[in-house]
Amino acid sequence: MKSRRVKESLFGYQIAAKPVKQRPSANANKLLPEDRVAHDWYRFVLSYPPHLVRDYIQRFGLTHSHILLDPFCGTGTTLVEAKRLGIPSVGVEASPIAWFASCVKTNWAPSPAGLIAHANQVAAAAINALRSQGIEDNSLLLTGHNGDIPLRSLPPEKEALILTDSISPLPLHKVLTLIDCLSQHRDDAYYDHERLALAKAIVFSISNLNFGPEVGVGPARQDAPVVSAWLNEVGTISKDLADLQKLPGVPSKVHNADSRQLLHVLEPHSIDAIITSPPYPNEKDYTRTTRLESVLLGFLNTKQEIRDVKKTLVRSNTRSVYTTDEDDQWVSQFPEIQDIADAIEARRIELGKTSGFERLYARVTKLYFGGMARHLSDLRAILRPGAQLAYVVGDQASYLRVMIRTGQLLGAIAQSLGYELVGIDLFRTRLATATKDQLREEVVVLRWPGQ
Repeated sequence: MKSRRVKESLFGYQIAAKPVKQRPSANANKLLPEDRVAHDWYRFVLSYPPHLVRDYIQRFGLTHSHILLDPFCGTGTTLVEAKRLGIPSVGVEASPIAWFASCVKTNWAPSPAGLIAHANQVAAAAINALRSQGIEDNSLLLTGHNGDIPLRSLPPEKEALILTDSISPLPLHKVLTLIDCLSQHRDDAYYDHERLALAKAIVFSISNLNFGPEVGVGPARQDAPVVSAWLNEVGTISKDLADLQKLPGVPSKVHNADSRQLLHVLEPHSIDAIITSPPYPNEKDYTRTTRLESVLLGFLNTKQEIRDVKKTLVRSNTRSVYTTDEDDQWVSQFPEIQDIADAIEARRIELGKTSGFERLYARVTKLYFGGMARHLSDLRAILRPGAQLAYVVGDQASYLRVMIRTGQLLGAIAQSLGYELVGIDLFRTRLATATKDQLREEVVVLRWPGQ
């Protein structure tokens, strides 16, 4: 065994850097062609790759007799990969659209042929409904809209929830027509998979959205095929189901819940391992990234519902901070986190930054690490003795370019709660958007001794 080298000391705890084989940074976070089955049905833009999950499943020696948990499961990367490898898994996710995606991507029961047949029935109904309005949806015969029939739109309260111009009027009309047809011809055996296919098509084929460091709006498409784009995604799911149903079936359960309150949904001493990627402390609003499909498919309908979801998330950005938040109390004894918050506040004053969001940078930093401490504390009762954990996290300099070494801080917090810090593995490096500095994405590897 290679000896471990002490890399740095925080809060009086020793942080070991374990040498690991590093993948080339250019490919480390990419979805490999052989990994597209199920994973690509709907994938969060900030997801981490299945091959990373496989690496740690192998390293932890997990088999069908273990239970793997992802407490920040997002759109199900860990759960899908575990199911493909025959390992029972459990996920926890607070975002309703991501929770829905995880549930669907781990449900391999629908008949592939039945799904195609039913989707074709729905497609025919939608195309006929559009033709009766003088609208063609064939990609070669897009007719536009002559104005004789008013286009459908979202109610004002729902329209206010999505990014302006994130979907053009005619494609929106077509999407709403297709959603109605799905409801009218609903078959519960296929309904969820058909809706997930539509979520994927909306984001990547129908809308005006584009994705860089954050979600944005690109050039407007005056028209776009909707029914055929949706059918294409249904076809992918059907083809994948035919392959997935050849694999041994293992259970996978997903809870729509707060990862800081795991005892509400998980049994004590029930989990053998964790592979997960929690949010990083930055200004990415994860509910905004998935807002369009969440609103169109009815997962978010009002501003209050968005607030309710945000309150169940670890506070990783200033748009989800509330006056009643108290997670910062969990790290009040850690001077290094207070020092980072103080440095951010001093930089803000020095630069004369006075916006409401900028004033919250220091506070959200403490709330983030406090929320993660609260999560790790609650988690202890869920784990079996000897449980192994892998947390994928990244350095951040989003708050006025003050560096936050997320992995090192999270490792030290875990040690203070009784976890063993096995090591911090380098996953990849990436360029900071503002400074172009190299930032590390790391895997914090822990072990729960069972104290």
